[in-house]
Amino acid sequence: MMDWTDRHCRSFHRLITRDTWLYTEMVTTGALLHGDVARHLAFTPAEAPVALQLGGSEPADLAKSAKLGEQWGYDEINLNCGCPSERVQRGAFGACLMNEPQLVADCVKAMRDAVAIPVTVKHRIGVDAVENYEFVRDFVGTIADAGCEVFIVHARNAILKGLSPKENREIPPLKYEYAYRLKRDFPHLEISINGGIKTLDEVEEHLKHVDGVMLGREAYHNPFVLAGVDSRFYGASTPVPTREEIEAGLIAYARAELARGTYLGAIVRHALGLYRGVPGARGWRRVLSDSRRLAARDLAIFDEARAHLRETLELAEESGTN
Repeated sequence: MMDWTDRHCRSFHRLITRDTWLYTEMVTTGALLHGDVARHLAFTPAEAPVALQLGGSEPADLAKSAKLGEQWGYDEINLNCGCPSERVQRGAFGACLMNEPQLVADCVKAMRDAVAIPVTVKHRIGVDAVENYEFVRDFVGTIADAGCEVFIVHARNAILKGLSPKENREIPPLKYEYAYRLKRDFPHLEISINGGIKTLDEVEEHLKHVDGVMLGREAYHNPFVLAGVDSRFYGASTPVPTREEIEAGLIAYARAELARGTYLGAIVRHALGLYRGVPGARGWRRVLSDSRRLAARDLAIFDEARAHLRETLELAEESGTN
């Protein structure tokens, strides 16, 4: 989710769900130790709870970065052992770390020694042609011995050569049973599942076997899927927000950010899927993607976008009555 789940995205998602645990995009240790820390770590209290996902493979660097995350107020440090991109591989971290479980264990221990907040790991079930369950079982066992208690399992192999990151999310087959088996073999650990999950009905089915479910791209492209999470899985008594209420909150957030000098498009781009599946959604997205209007910092762009929705809905209703 690099370049996606930034603070504007998370603030938008908080308008939809209060209780869902949110994750940052992956932030490398180099970016924190040698770059602009505030740019990478600043977030608002309203976003919490938020986990900081780190990319790196040097225990000392990860420990320093984890400490920064704790100081900035994050609720969890998550080590990425699942990203298969070539750029990440060149940095010797991400999915290629699954081939070095003891190194990952050392990284986890170093971070746990540095911070008081939980340290968790997100990983795949295998690398390249290694598809036997024992590989991921032993990986999890080694890391658990270092004190990690929470694992987020993307239930596909990572193909390090020959597939793009997009293809790595689609071509390797999903093997949810591997995550289920991990929970059976390590009942004392918290096992969450990730990969190809699109509906809350699917979430409910997975929760019969594991402790948690992570939604990635579905939550981004179809964010309204999160609207029922609080009431269905957290017992919240507050009404499920409507798309219109979420949009009103987004406009209020954008108004405050514009006063701070934020580019409107940096906020709006995360909300383009809000009306996905609703008649007129394409026109709504088209208006909100107008670079000229976005550069003009004109919040009336939302009024025009809603007008497209209303017109399409009215035409649909008229055609239905004729």
